[in-house]
Amino acid sequence: MSVPESSVDAAAAALPPLLRPLLGKQAYPHPVSAITLLQTHISWVLLTGDYVYKIKKPVDFGFLDFSTLERRREACEAELRLNHRLAPELYLGLVQVIRSDGGARIGDVDAAGAEVVEYAVRMRQFGQDAQLDRVLECGALEPAALLQLAADIARFHLDAPAAPADSGFGSDQAVWQPVEDNFGVLEAAAATPHQRAQIAAVRQWCRACFRALRGRLEDRRRHGWIREGHGDLHLANLVLIEGRIRAFDCIEFSADLRWIDVISDVAFLMMDLAHRGRGDLAYRFINRYLEVTGDYAGIDLLDFYRVYRALVRAKVAVLQARTSSGLERRALMSAAQTHLDLAQSWTLPSQPRLLLMHGLSGSGKSRVSAEVSALLPAIRLRSDVERKRLFGLAAEARSGSALDHGIYESDSSERTYARLADLARELLRSGHSVVVDATFLRRADRERFGVLAAELGVPLHILACSAPDDELRRRVRKRAEKGADASEAGVEVLERQFATVEPPAADEAALVIPLATDLPGAARPDVCAALAAHGLVCRYRRFRTATAGAGSAPRPASASPSR
Repeated sequence: MSVPESSVDAAAAALPPLLRPLLGKQAYPHPVSAITLLQTHISWVLLTGDYVYKIKKPVDFGFLDFSTLERRREACEAELRLNHRLAPELYLGLVQVIRSDGGARIGDVDAAGAEVVEYAVRMRQFGQDAQLDRVLECGALEPAALLQLAADIARFHLDAPAAPADSGFGSDQAVWQPVEDNFGVLEAAAATPHQRAQIAAVRQWCRACFRALRGRLEDRRRHGWIREGHGDLHLANLVLIEGRIRAFDCIEFSADLRWIDVISDVAFLMMDLAHRGRGDLAYRFINRYLEVTGDYAGIDLLDFYRVYRALVRAKVAVLQARTSSGLERRALMSAAQTHLDLAQSWTLPSQPRLLLMHGLSGSGKSRVSAEVSALLPAIRLRSDVERKRLFGLAAEARSGSALDHGIYESDSSERTYARLADLARELLRSGHSVVVDATFLRRADRERFGVLAAELGVPLHILACSAPDDELRRRVRKRAEKGADASEAGVEVLERQFATVEPPAADEAALVIPLATDLPGAARPDVCAALAAHGLVCRYRRFRTATAGAGSAPRPASASPSR
């Protein structure tokens, strides 16, 4: 959650007398421009200009216990260890608060002869405008930065240790109890019959979904997808520094809330983006994340965990409203309601669809498929990525395979399309639309997926991208020069495609949505309009990213830690 700012005078009254000297510049071993004191329910946070000091409050809430100095030191050490995994440049070290003749001051850890009265985490200070919720609000969040974050979180999850089999993390109790804990607070706050009915409906859905997923949840635990994650991955715990997004302030006080399914971790960010009206970015994030992890089986749990995360935010808003009044209370109760509405929206049935890209190399299939999967929305499957995964290669790795050799021989292509069909089947069965980004130049490959769509009773569409031959050659050469895309198709491959392509026949015409990708700027076809003309409605609309600095006015500098 965002941190409420307090004036030094007002907040100083809440500081223990021993710590009040920390409001003076002389208490720090470095130049201080100004001191601002922030508070959360478990921390005092002192901003000094270049550095931030976080001191744990001596509290015991049951789910966390900072009641002794030793426990507070352990909590600081845990915070440093855990956050160093994702933001080492922000978390600088553990320092002592020591007693001196002039009162408390910041000292070095294990300073000889010093009387330690507290411990603090020292962080690099950053401005609140760099917090990702503020960046998004200003319209300055670039999709490229979010895609890089998705890849970073994916690699973080892949590198994180899996929960031991006997730990209890990821068990039925560990998964269900946090969900169930939300409803008591929400039911007590329900003020109308509609709200009570809405909460009851969401609760019933959660119970039914949990029962249906119990076997899958056990599979997730057995296959190692319960890992030590972040636990609190929402926009206010992300910061944009020098063009790169860093996650900070992960949960250090509860192993149960941190050792979770990786899909639960990313579901929090997806929920938060959707709540702020940017579901398109949520799907750009998850599709890039899945390209790196390959964890498409986890999407079966996505709705369950998105609903859970929305319920948590609704509950937190209600709890905050209990100690608020006036406009602030009304705003908090409104936030609770909008999160509850969002949770319910993911419990409602929807009609999944299967969309196949079609086109020669360089025709813009990957760009269009990324946009369609974000706006529709859908899970995207890329043949270039899955082909390499079959051979143990990362998406951007170069295989060195020549035409018709290595990973591009005919048997490899057959295996690739078979894998894409298997993944699409499972995703469609879980209720998610799917965009398959492959050339689909052969009728037989399209027919395979037509049979799949008929088997599952889902609508099938073919998005046919086209551009002039010379433009295709130019694009393919440019892409090969960069060497940064998963596709390795060069001009030699393109020339082969010119000679062998099997365009959609007359009996496929009703399925085809043509998209010319060579038109400049504003003349390019609106993807949503093209889909709508064929009966497909985009849930999310297209946004134009504003330049950095546009939008809301600048805000005061702060470290913005949420706990």
